[in-house]
Amino acid sequence: MFFDSRRSTVLAKNGMVATSQPLAAMAGLRTLIDGGNAVDAAIATAAVLNVVEPMSTGVGGDMFALVWNNDEKKVHAINGSGRSAAASSLEELTSKGLDRMPDFGAHSITVPGAVHGWETLIKAHGTMPLSEVLKPAIQYAEEGYPVSDVISFQWSTEQKKLMQVPSGEEMLLNGIPPKQGEVMRIPTLGRTLRAIAEGGAVAFYQGEIGPKIAAFVQQQGGWISAEDMAAHTSDWEEPISTDYRGVTCWELPPSDHGLAALEALNIAEGFDIPSMGAQSADAYHHLVESMRLAFADAFRYIADPSKVAVPTKEMLSKEFAAQRRSLIDPTRAMTTVPYGQVQTGGDTVYISVVDGKGNACSFIYSVYSNFGTGMVVPGTGIVMHNRGSLFSLDKDHPNALAPNKRPYHTIIPGMTTVNGELQLCYGVMGAFMQPQGHLQVISNMVDFDMDPQQALNALRFMISSDVVSLEEGVPPELVTELERRGHRTTIISSYYRGITGGVGGAQMIQRDPATGVLRGASEPRKDGCAVGW
Repeated sequence: MFFDSRRSTVLAKNGMVATSQPLAAMAGLRTLIDGGNAVDAAIATAAVLNVVEPMSTGVGGDMFALVWNNDEKKVHAINGSGRSAAASSLEELTSKGLDRMPDFGAHSITVPGAVHGWETLIKAHGTMPLSEVLKPAIQYAEEGYPVSDVISFQWSTEQKKLMQVPSGEEMLLNGIPPKQGEVMRIPTLGRTLRAIAEGGAVAFYQGEIGPKIAAFVQQQGGWISAEDMAAHTSDWEEPISTDYRGVTCWELPPSDHGLAALEALNIAEGFDIPSMGAQSADAYHHLVESMRLAFADAFRYIADPSKVAVPTKEMLSKEFAAQRRSLIDPTRAMTTVPYGQVQTGGDTVYISVVDGKGNACSFIYSVYSNFGTGMVVPGTGIVMHNRGSLFSLDKDHPNALAPNKRPYHTIIPGMTTVNGELQLCYGVMGAFMQPQGHLQVISNMVDFDMDPQQALNALRFMISSDVVSLEEGVPPELVTELERRGHRTTIISSYYRGITGGVGGAQMIQRDPATGVLRGASEPRKDGCAVGW
C-alpha cells in the first residue's frame, strides 16, 4: 500500500536538501554549493518557505531544530518557540465563559520565536551571515514566484480567514488567493526580511517591527507588548532519545511533544511488529494503540518545564512503556484510554539538510493553523501564529495558560543515529500528526527495511479523537478488520492527504557513514522534492 508518487530515492554525496516546495529546496542547495553548511542551507530554505508557502510558516511563528555536528558526533537541540505575554490572564478568559483557549484571535498569539531562533542557530553552528542566507527569500518576495499546485489549493481555502482584517490583502492577489502558476509577490514581507537581513533579531524584536507587532495585537484585543517582544530568547536544550531495535531516535524535550513519539516507539518495541507484516491490520492496530497511550501521557504531563515539573525521564523509561503496553489488547481497540482530543488542524513546514561533511540540520517551522490567526501585521507581511491556542484553561493542568510561559507545542524535528553515527535527518509536519508520523516512518524503515522514499510513500494512518483516519487506497479488508476490532475509521483522499487533517508532510535524508552517500526522499503528498549535488 503505497502512494503512487513514481518518485525514486534521490542520491548524492556533496549535500542534499529535502522540503515541501522546489524553489525553497533549490535555495538551500544553492547555499550548500556556495560553501554554506547544513545550518546555513536550512535557514535559507526556511526563509524562502515563508514566501512561497506562507499559509504554513513564517517569521510570525516558531521553530525548533536538531543539529548533528559530525566532528563532535553530537546532537544539539534548539527551542526557538515563543512565550505568552506577561499580561496573559487565564481568569480574564474564563470570566468570559470560555472553558478552552480560542483557536484563533489575538488571545491565541504568543511571541513569535522564529527569527531569534534563526539568528541563534546560525551564530552557533552556521558559517554564513544571516544577511547572505536571506537573499533568495527577499528576491522571491520582491520579484515574485509562480505558486505551486498543493500550496495553491491550501491558499484557496483561507480567503475568508485572511479578509477578517484589511491587512490580509497582503497575502492575496488582487483580493483573492493566487491560483497555480500565477505569479505572487509579497513586497511587504520582502521589506521585513530585508530589515532582518540588515539588523538581525534586534531589528525584529526591538526595532520598528516588534512594537508594530505588539501594537497590532493589542489593537485586536490581545496581550503581547513591546516589552514581551524585546525580552524574547531562544534556548539550547539537551535532546532526548530512546533506542528502537538498535536505532537511537532523537527528539527535543518538552515543551514540544517529541516525547510522545519516543514513548510510542518504546511501547511498540515490545510487540513483534516485523512479523505482523507491513501495513497489516495487526501492525496498524498495535501502532495505533501505542500512539493512543503516548498521547494520553503527553496531554496529561507535557508543558513548559521551566514553569512546571514534567516527568520526562520517567515517561522515556522502558519500564514505564512496559506498564502502558500491558493495557493493549491485541484483538480489541481501547475504549477507556483518556488520550485527549487530538486535533486535526495545523500546517507546518519541515526541512532536512545534510552537507558534504556529514553535518545535518533537522528544522521545523510553523504558524500552526493555515495562516495562523489569519491576522497580518499591516505593512509587514507577517502572519501571526495561533500557537497559544494549545494552552489549557484548566488552572490545575500543567499546561494551563500563565504569563511568560511556552505552550504545549506540536512541531518536532527528528534524527536517528546508529553506533554513534548519523543515520537519518527527518521530520513529518502536521500538528498532532507529527509524533504519529515519526512512529510510522521509523517503523517502516526499521521493522520493514524500506528505503527512504518507500517509507514516505507507504500509506499512513492518523488518529484524532476516537477516529482512525486511513488513506484512500487501503484494502477494504484492512478497514473491515480494524472496525471489527472496535476502531472507528474514515478515509482521507485527494489534496486533503497532505494538508490540514491529513497524514502529514514528511522529508528525509539518510546518510551512509562509510561512503558519505546521501539518500533523500520527499513527501509525495506535497509539492516539494529532495535535491542534491
